[in-house]
Amino acid sequence: MTDPKHIHIIGIGGSAMAPLAGMLRERGFRVTGSDSGVYPPASTLLESLGISFFHSFDAANLTPAPDLVIVGNIIARGNPELEEVLDRKIPYRSMPEILEEVFLPGRHSIVVSGTHGKTTTTAMLAWIFETAGKRPNFLVGGVAENFGKSCGLGGGEEFILEGDEYETAFWDRGPKFFHYHPDDLIITSLEYDHADIYPDFETYELAFRRLVNLVPRRGRTVIWGDTVESGPALRRAAQKALCQVETYGFAEGNDWIASDVAIEKEGVRFVVTHHGQRFGKFVLAATGRHNVLNALAATVVAQGRGISAEALGKALKSFRSVKRRMDVKGEFGGILLVDDFAHHPTAVKATIEAARGRWPGRRLWGILEPRSNSMRRKVFQETLPQALSLADRVLLGGVFRSNQLGDDNRLDPETVAKSIRSLGKDARVFGSSDEIASVLAAEAEPGDLLLVMSNGSFDGLCEKLAKKLGDEVRVPSEATSW
Repeated sequence: MTDPKHIHIIGIGGSAMAPLAGMLRERGFRVTGSDSGVYPPASTLLESLGISFFHSFDAANLTPAPDLVIVGNIIARGNPELEEVLDRKIPYRSMPEILEEVFLPGRHSIVVSGTHGKTTTTAMLAWIFETAGKRPNFLVGGVAENFGKSCGLGGGEEFILEGDEYETAFWDRGPKFFHYHPDDLIITSLEYDHADIYPDFETYELAFRRLVNLVPRRGRTVIWGDTVESGPALRRAAQKALCQVETYGFAEGNDWIASDVAIEKEGVRFVVTHHGQRFGKFVLAATGRHNVLNALAATVVAQGRGISAEALGKALKSFRSVKRRMDVKGEFGGILLVDDFAHHPTAVKATIEAARGRWPGRRLWGILEPRSNSMRRKVFQETLPQALSLADRVLLGGVFRSNQLGDDNRLDPETVAKSIRSLGKDARVFGSSDEIASVLAAEAEPGDLLLVMSNGSFDGLCEKLAKKLGDEVRVPSEATSW
C-alpha cells in the first residue's frame, strides 16, 4: 500500500479506532472520521490530537474523497458512507489490515489474546517494556493509566497489542488477531464468548488453535496452564504450535508458578519460580488473584525479551492498570463507588472477589447491566447467578437493546434475579439507570461498596449516582496507594 495523505475512519469512536487515528496522525497522515456518537475517552483523545470528526454518517463526509478509508468492524452494508465508498471505489481497509500493513512490519509482534484479562495484560506488558527502557510500540483496548492513553509509538523493536477474537470487518468475518502475526503469543484463558459470532465453544476454540498455528518456529506461545475450565481447551490449542510452549499458573506442573500470594495494603505480593528455581518476589499494584496471573503471563514474555527480574519488579509495583478496571469514582458520605468493565460471568466473579479482597468488611452491592453481545443472550443465564451471588445485594438493569433479540434468545434478568434469591441473596431488576440510582441513594449506607459492572456507559449510572449521593467527593486513600 502506498502512503496516502488523507485517511478517513468510519466508526472512529471505537475503543481501538480512536487510538489508531492517533497513531496514524503521529505517522504524519491527515486523519478525519465519523461516528454516530463519540464519547470519552475517545472524544477527548481525538480532540486533544486535533483530529476532526463528524457526529453522524453522511456520504457528504467523503467529499473531497480521501486517499483511503478505514472501515470499523461494526459498520455494515447500508451505512451511507460505506455505500459511497463502494460506489466510488475509494480504497478501503479494516483496522487490523492497517496494523498489518503500516505498523507491524519490521517489529517483533507480541499479541495478548484470550477471553479474559487481555486488556490489562497488554497494558502491563507495555509498562514493563517502557520501564525497562525498551521504548515499546503498543495498542491497548482501553486507556492505560501509566501512559494516560491507549497507544504509543516508542520506536523500539516490539509492538505489543491486544489480540481480539472479534470479527475484522463486514467483508472479513475472521478474527482480528489473524492479521497480527505474533512472534510471542499469550492466551490468558478460553471460555465461550461472543455468541453473536461463534455458534458454539468448538468454533470459538478453533479460532485460537488457528492463531497458535500462525506463530513461527522461532516464536513462543504462553498459556495459562492450571484451570479446569480453560486448561483442556488451551492445551488442545497448544497442540497446533510448532514453536516453544510455556505454561504459567498457580499449580504445580506449570513452567512458571506464582506462589505465596498475599494481599496487603501496598498491593499483592507473590513469588515466581521457573522450573523450580526462584525467579523473584514481586509486589503488584493491582488487586486480585486474576491480576497475579496477568502479571505472570507478562513476566514470561518480558523475561524472554531480556528484561530482568529487577526491572519487572519496578514496573509491576508502579503499574496503574486500565481505566474501568476497578476504577474508583470516589467516596460519597462513606459510600464507595467503583466502576468495572466486567461483562462475562467469570469476569464478574473475579471482580467481586477482588473487590472483597481490596475493601474487606464493606457490604457489597453488585450492579450489572447485561450489555455485551453474549451477556444479552441466554448463553450465560445459568452461570451468571452463581457469580453475582458473591455480592451481598444485586441490582440488575434491563438487557441493552433488548428489542434486537427474540424472547427465545434474550437473557431474562428476572430469571437471573430469581436464581440469585434462591441462593440466599437479595436481587432485584430495574428498567432504567435512573431507578437504580434512586434505589441506591435511598438504601445504600456509609461503609457500603457500590460495584457497577458494564462494558458500556450503563446510561451514565456512575455519574447519576455521584450526583444523587452528594456533591462532596473524597477519593479514598487506598485508591491512591494502589
